[in-house]
Amino acid sequence: MSKRLPFFLTCAVIILLLTTPVSGQVDTVEQLTYPPLQDVQIPQPTRVVLGNGMVVFLLEDHELPTIQVSARIRTGSRLEPADKVGLASLTGTVIRSGGTTTRTGDQLDDYLESKAASIETGIGVTAGSASMTCLSEDFSEVFPVFGDVLRNPRFDQGKLAIAKNMVMAGIARQNDNPGGILSREFAKLVYGKDSPYARVESYATVNNISRQDLIDWHAKYFVPNRIILGLVGDFQTEKALDLVKRAFGAWPQGDPFDDPVVPYQTSTTRRVYYVEKADMTQAKIIIGHLGLTRKHPDYHPVVIINQIVTGSFGARLFSNIRSQKGLAYDVHGGIGFGWDYPATASFSMSTKTDTTQAGIDALMEEARKIMETEPPTDEEVHKAKASLLNSFVFSVDSPGKILGKFLTYEYFGYPSDWLVRFRTGIEKATVAQVRKAAGTHFKPDQFVTLIIGPRQGTAPALARYETVEELDISIPES
Repeated sequence: MSKRLPFFLTCAVIILLLTTPVSGQVDTVEQLTYPPLQDVQIPQPTRVVLGNGMVVFLLEDHELPTIQVSARIRTGSRLEPADKVGLASLTGTVIRSGGTTTRTGDQLDDYLESKAASIETGIGVTAGSASMTCLSEDFSEVFPVFGDVLRNPRFDQGKLAIAKNMVMAGIARQNDNPGGILSREFAKLVYGKDSPYARVESYATVNNISRQDLIDWHAKYFVPNRIILGLVGDFQTEKALDLVKRAFGAWPQGDPFDDPVVPYQTSTTRRVYYVEKADMTQAKIIIGHLGLTRKHPDYHPVVIINQIVTGSFGARLFSNIRSQKGLAYDVHGGIGFGWDYPATASFSMSTKTDTTQAGIDALMEEARKIMETEPPTDEEVHKAKASLLNSFVFSVDSPGKILGKFLTYEYFGYPSDWLVRFRTGIEKATVAQVRKAAGTHFKPDQFVTLIIGPRQGTAPALARYETVEELDISIPES
């Protein structure tokens, strides 16, 4: 028998298998069926509270010979005095750049570079942060340095001057980026211009900040009973915890106090605002009002609404405004969530100046559709839920991500099983709940509309409104 005959017989069998209909064959992608999603196993970190009140999470991960450390500090720029806006950010910067009482900032840079390690610090709106990465073989040496940075910053006057100069340069450029103007001014309209959630640095507030202000801020907020520490990586839990105790255990806890309630306006009035920016070739538009927190009972239905509205290229905003009407390349929208204060709910886009009016109308139309004339369909809800559940695994696909979530839940007072509750909440949300939430949380009567662009191109769109308030975005000199 020819040696080639088995080869031809094999090929014939393969061709026959490929061309013969099989049981369960489908004609369209919609007919495909999938097995139920398997349970995602989420490792649980060890939680320990030190005698001085510091909360510590430890999660072993021996895949790579590295260790990551993260800290959340109960502070934030929302706690700044109004005449010293920028203080929190400067403190967060100079804690690291200024070095410690044992090492200058430059010496700290050199040391970390020699170890292929890093230490970073910062303070945002709602929290302070500190992080460290190093090889596991260097952990016992680098971690005490991390502790030294948190406990004993030098607040070098020269590094403070450099940091302030960088902030001043940012203030000078704050009107260069239309997107930056849009988000900044929209926050003022939604939260109120005097709310800490809308304030921005000025030359005057930064000039008011002294080195002593940084020292006082650190002394008030950087105490162990206001810090949540997380470690993930290639370590043994007991040994790592012993190192944590040696670095932080003798640190005296600070006097407990309640942070003040941060004010913001709880509702808005429907009104149109305009910012002239003559060097733009497009118009930027945003409409919206105050959003929600994640603790709201409608959290899971609204997450599904956001997926329907703007969660993919097949979502409503992309399909209707970008693909069908051709009004915008980038269009976004949905109801935002904050952890302990409401984010904003908004629809936004960039469009040609001569389609500004059509763009505003299109955004308003989509808002009214989702809440009134075209509420979410059964198919939309099904697809949105499937997308959210299928992508859930990517939010917990590394121990570092998982640990970060536990730190966040601890910081903002959420239950430790919030991850599991999220998936369950999405699974159990009904079409009726989603529709009800869509009709409840979009409030056109409270929409503020903000348009940014050149006056000549946007004038026809603005002319149809009885009242348009023009915002002054000039930068005060002092």
